[in-house]
Amino acid sequence: MTAATTMEAEGGLPPAATTHADPVEAVAAAPSRAGRLLRSASFMAGAAIVLFWVFCALLGPFVVPYDPYSDDLLNTLAAPSAAHWFGTDQIGRDILSRVIVGARPILSVAPLATLLATVAGTTLGLLTGYVGGWLDSLIGRLIEVLLALPLIVVALLVLVALGPSSVTVIGVIGIIFTPLIARTVRSAVLSERSLDYVAAAELRGEGALHIMFVEILPNVLPPILVETTVRLGYAIFTVASLSFLGFGIQPPSADWGLAISENYGMMTGGYWWTVSFAAAATASLVVGVNLVADGVQAALE
Repeated sequence: MTAATTMEAEGGLPPAATTHADPVEAVAAAPSRAGRLLRSASFMAGAAIVLFWVFCALLGPFVVPYDPYSDDLLNTLAAPSAAHWFGTDQIGRDILSRVIVGARPILSVAPLATLLATVAGTTLGLLTGYVGGWLDSLIGRLIEVLLALPLIVVALLVLVALGPSSVTVIGVIGIIFTPLIARTVRSAVLSERSLDYVAAAELRGEGALHIMFVEILPNVLPPILVETTVRLGYAIFTVASLSFLGFGIQPPSADWGLAISENYGMMTGGYWWTVSFAAAATASLVVGVNLVADGVQAALE
């Protein structure tokens, strides 16, 4: 007989304190939340946009009308037409093909950076929220220092020091978003820490890691999920911004931020199509992710 069971028999601890939640309620809540998501117009619209760009990222090279990396110096800066729906850029590359293929680099880097930030931020949030004490104070002060710095400036300084590459961009974005997620997780853990199921696990002699990752983590997944989807939208915008500034994804990639950087000077000459479609693609993906995040948040509340 465990310590928790003994306490229950003696009346010192109510039976409900040894469990997280009623299993029947948990099973019933999942379909209800899924139904709310499917009935959410904003979520469905956002999901459609995101899935379209995921399709382009996965199958783009097989469906593009032209080679996105092949130049045609006899057909430079051609306006949108039946032959080139989005026109051509300053070295004759088909912009439609490059916009389609350009979904791959940004959807390879941004989700991985977000995943890194989520794993690191969740771990730090669990530690600071559950362990508390000097560890909470130390990590909390470090998080406050990081949050006080302009994140894009920190990213640029690190990329200047290490050199631009996809791996470096993933690491930098993951690091600068980690404190934001850690702060959210810590707040959620603090509200769970005082509940009966945590006390019951401690009475059973469970270790701190078990309590944090097995007992508490499942109960703070909703805010983590919302925070992750929100950060994904910011990560997409950050990747495009770094590429525009020349510190992100490098040529000859068809990355949208890089495409804007290479052609924005053409706007003054009236060649609006060289930039507009890549900018619209970036904006639509960010909007799609934000709509998904709003739908997820509404369903989980």
